[in-house]
Amino acid sequence: MGDYPSKRTRSVNELTDQIFEGALKSEPLKDEIFCQILKQLTDNHVKYSEEKGWELLWLCTGLFPPSSVLLPHVQRFLQSRKLHPLAPDCMQRLQKALRNGSRKYPPHLVEVEAIQHKTTQIFHKVFFPDDSDEVFEVESSTKAKDFCANISNRLHLQSSEGFSLFVKISDKVISVPEGDFFFDFVRHLTDWIRKARPVKDGVVPSLTYQVFFMKKLWTNTVPGKDPMADSIFHYYQELPKYLRGYHKCSHEEVCQLAALIYRVRFDEDKSQFANIPKMLKDLVPQDFIRQLSPDDWKRAIVGWFNKQSGKSREEAKLMFLKIIFKWPTFGSAFFEIKQTTEPNFPEILLIAINKHGFSLIDPVTKDIITTHAFTKISNWSSGNTYFHLTIGNLVRGSKLLCETSLGYKMDDLLTSYISQMLTTMSRQRSSRGNSS
Repeated sequence: MGDYPSKRTRSVNELTDQIFEGALKSEPLKDEIFCQILKQLTDNHVKYSEEKGWELLWLCTGLFPPSSVLLPHVQRFLQSRKLHPLAPDCMQRLQKALRNGSRKYPPHLVEVEAIQHKTTQIFHKVFFPDDSDEVFEVESSTKAKDFCANISNRLHLQSSEGFSLFVKISDKVISVPEGDFFFDFVRHLTDWIRKARPVKDGVVPSLTYQVFFMKKLWTNTVPGKDPMADSIFHYYQELPKYLRGYHKCSHEEVCQLAALIYRVRFDEDKSQFANIPKMLKDLVPQDFIRQLSPDDWKRAIVGWFNKQSGKSREEAKLMFLKIIFKWPTFGSAFFEIKQTTEPNFPEILLIAINKHGFSLIDPVTKDIITTHAFTKISNWSSGNTYFHLTIGNLVRGSKLLCETSLGYKMDDLLTSYISQMLTTMSRQRSSRGNSS
């Protein structure tokens, strides 16, 4: 608040961390912080100091509520100052903190900078798989689940089920657990990555992040059921996996799908036909490209394009999804791993995690070697370089040890699919119990 002059300039978060970190770990300190801020704001005739105090109170009310003993006093203080522009907002933030519970981490840099710039609204850009983006308001009390519901409503999706927020930071893309406060998660993530990175020449690495909204769990995804989701998410999320050659498919399907991909990109514009040989990697799975000469591919794709004439871009997306929906690997997250535990399996394996379970795929033939249903998986763990899985009995069950740098993603997907499965099972049990 400027009452105690500082000898050096401090980073934006340094003081707010010092003030709030301890309080977030100890209940009595939360009341102590409220008391100190209110005391400093009472009869404070120094304009600068008072403004900084209000900024602190605004941050504080967004992090945690006071105890039930102190709450009426804080509310009375705010009511008595209701002419101050931040008082009504602090009151609202207090109500939300009472409803949603206490945050786990001190304010994020974005929150501190917002209030220092005299704005109580924080807007965040969210990116979508179709390369579009939109800006959404995020509050200190916003949980990932609310954020997802907000995005789904804005995009007119039928449901936010299976969708998730993802934060891309340095070389990682990490899914935000739906029960987490959005700013807590981002704060925790940036702190974690910062600790893992050495400080060079006294310079702390700046960690910018991007927020993505994507389909994560494909349990109930049926093409045609939610046209907006098909158009913005399903098509654009499935396309790159298809082009990488992860699915097993027939030559005829590949030609048909290539014509649909062309139509989504160029609509009825036939002037791009001449360029088809140059853009095969954007139309055909990479392991198929060498099977025909570029001109033969062009002939086959144009033939299918003419058969589908009159179809709009949106219809082409839906037709594409309906074809790959028939494959057992539709809606999978794929991982290329190295394994040495199973002598009968190839050393390099493709793992697919989808609604059917955990599938091991031969990367050359694309044949599914085996699929382990989620109910058969008893244990799993992951680290920076590995992912371990136990199938069946913990003592006598079989183990699969994978070498991969994406263990954290496999771990998160398995956890999410299994928790979704358990939630569905318990819902079904309770509805059966009610009907009987």
